[in-house]
Amino acid sequence: MMKEKTEILINSNQIEKKEKSFATIHPGRRRAEKAFKWISRIMTWSTVFILLVLLYHLGKEGWEYIDWQFLDSYPSRKVAKAGIKAGLWGTVWLIITTAVITIPIGVASALFLEEYGVKGKIGKLIEINVSNLAGVPSIVYGLLGLAVFVRWFNFERSILSGALTLGLLIMPVIIVATREAVKAVPDSIRFGAYALGAHKWQVVFYHVLPVALPGIITGVILALSRAIGETAPLIIIGALAYVSFVPESVMDEFTVMPIQIYNWASRPQEEFHQLAASGIVALLALMLTLNFIAVFIRIKTTKRNIQ
Repeated sequence: MMKEKTEILINSNQIEKKEKSFATIHPGRRRAEKAFKWISRIMTWSTVFILLVLLYHLGKEGWEYIDWQFLDSYPSRKVAKAGIKAGLWGTVWLIITTAVITIPIGVASALFLEEYGVKGKIGKLIEINVSNLAGVPSIVYGLLGLAVFVRWFNFERSILSGALTLGLLIMPVIIVATREAVKAVPDSIRFGAYALGAHKWQVVFYHVLPVALPGIITGVILALSRAIGETAPLIIIGALAYVSFVPESVMDEFTVMPIQIYNWASRPQEEFHQLAASGIVALLALMLTLNFIAVFIRIKTTKRNIQ
């Protein structure tokens, strides 16, 4: 024990001497390192400060109308009777339908490309195209959804058309995040399963996928958070600005909270601008709730993998 402590002290003294000699020989690099650290710190706290100011402004403007009547009422021309019920339930229907359709397809596609896919030039070409699709403007997906789902498949202006359109929008994000999570799984886990006689699908399903699940959930959270706030593709496919009913199936017409908020914000009356701020607060609360559920699932799966 004494010998180990002596070795640790010697090593620590050597590290301190090296740091001092580095500071003496390269003072410019040390100054550059400190400057970079302070610049990064300032930029980070500036972003946090701007976010806090934005949240304070939204809360101050919109908290007045946040009550049960606002959440349980349909849009109206009168500010006192206006609510966001149709947009709230339309958003919930749309996001759940998008998740049910997109997550299995995106995760399965990523697993196939990473574990079974063709390597070489074709694999690189597919990888580049998937990465490029993640950066395509959302309005392009709206035009694609209008042409394919609304007109060709004749789904009309339904929740299903919106969910499929948003599914195309967030699919590349889920695929890229899932592939990176699968790549991070150590090969020793695969080799150990093969050594015990497992088949390829058993290795992927029972060993690789559970270990990569926290990273996959992170990608899904980011993708669904983007889908919640999208407006342009839904306007293109014909989501309504005024709806006085709650959808009962995926084939019903719908509106979403961002479109309702935009409708209120575009009106000249100041009271409707405050309603828009209230709608933004409700939208943020919904998004944080869904993200909290996803993070809770991720924490549980991480603890289970550790155990």
